Amino acid sequence: MTEEKETVVVLGASPKEDRYSNQAVHLLAEHGHHVIPVNPAFENIGGLPTAHKLSDIKDKIDTITLYVNGKVSTSQIDDILALKPKRVIFNPGAENSSLRECLKEKGIITEEACTLVMLKTGQF
Repeated sequence: MTEEKETVVVLGASPKEDRYSNQAVHLLAEHGHHVIPVNPAFENIGGLPTAHKLSDIKDKIDTITLYVNGKVSTSQIDDILALKPKRVIFNPGAENSSLRECLKEKGIITEEACTLVMLKTGQF
């Protein structure tokens, strides 16, 4: 657990308030993190500018939190690796063992966890 605020990408962010990815965008921002929602269909989510794809992001990324299924995240492997995140969180429903192994081989920390629970319990 770190006290420094991170730059966090929310891959699969949704504008629908009942979605966990939307709640993560809001809770990450409430905790003071720099949040970059990623969704090709929207200009902003939660009042934050949205990247349409990972390759649009030029910031240094600390964490990518995944809210997409394995098929989608597998198609994003090259872009995820290009961002060189320190950590990737696989939220429930976003598990992907082949991506997880690929990231581990590159020295990227992976966690199968719920971003919302991590934030609410001080484990983020």
